[in-house]
Amino acid sequence: MVTYKTLSTQSQSFLAMTGLTLAEFRDLLPAFETTYDRTYPLDRTATGQPRQRWPGAGRHSVLSHSEDKLLFLLVYLKTYSLQVVLAQLFRISTSQANYWLHHLLPVLRSALDDLGVLPERDGAGMARQPAGSKGTRTLIIDGTERRRQRPKNAEKQAQHYSGKKKTHTDKNVVLADAADEQVLYLSKTYPGATNDKRIAGEAGLRYPPDTTLYKDAGFQGYEPAVRKTCQAKKKAKGR
Repeated sequence: MVTYKTLSTQSQSFLAMTGLTLAEFRDLLPAFETTYDRTYPLDRTATGQPRQRWPGAGRHSVLSHSEDKLLFLLVYLKTYSLQVVLAQLFRISTSQANYWLHHLLPVLRSALDDLGVLPERDGAGMARQPAGSKGTRTLIIDGTERRRQRPKNAEKQAQHYSGKKKTHTDKNVVLADAADEQVLYLSKTYPGATNDKRIAGEAGLRYPPDTTLYKDAGFQGYEPAVRKTCQAKKKAKGR
């Protein structure tokens, strides 16, 4: 059974399963707890009705501690496991795993917003991002893919099939700051077969002044209004 108490003693496994170091997790936890208490007050039930019994009465949940709630959510977001797998890891039922995901995801989003680290979703809004200390900013644009269940519909199968990963995926384009690796922008979700350049073009991204943009071959021909673009070159075969 995965718990914060056991996993926090294994720093490498903790990072692999959550995407955060222990220090980063502990920085996020207070904001998560504050947002959870604001979203689900103790004098109200999960559905928002006045509570008839004293808080804490009844059977205690496996995810009764805020550390385990946040861990549960981060493991799902990092590994994108099936809910039945998630249920086995945390020793809960599949229906409970589904309930907790819907219960906790809005809390994490609000907590990240309170901390000011929630990625921009409006491409034009990127132009409002402040420049670096020297008046310039170095950004990295890239496409990210995550596995999804294989669609039953043949047309959808073709749309979500990623030839590169030889699996079915959903795709987003992200912009990250090269200086601190913070994700500044997250695009809409597209089927895995969608070209990275097309997603960036449809997003209508506008960049801060004096931006240097690093990109890979998936953005070949993508030349937005920035100070400079840099694209890595593939090594020639046989060298």
